[in-house]
Amino acid sequence: MKDLGFILASWLATLGSIGVLAAVTIRRARELSRHVPDDAKPWV
Repeated sequence: MKDLGFILASWLATLGSIGVLAAVTIRRARELSRHVPDDAKPWV
């Protein structure tokens, strides 16, 4: 039980980093997709 704080902090840091990376990636992708012409968007 004495290592519980370290384990929880490690999980929090890992999941927080993944969350920040996902948020930055999605925000950047939305920003870049605005610059692509509509005829070049195969997903539309």
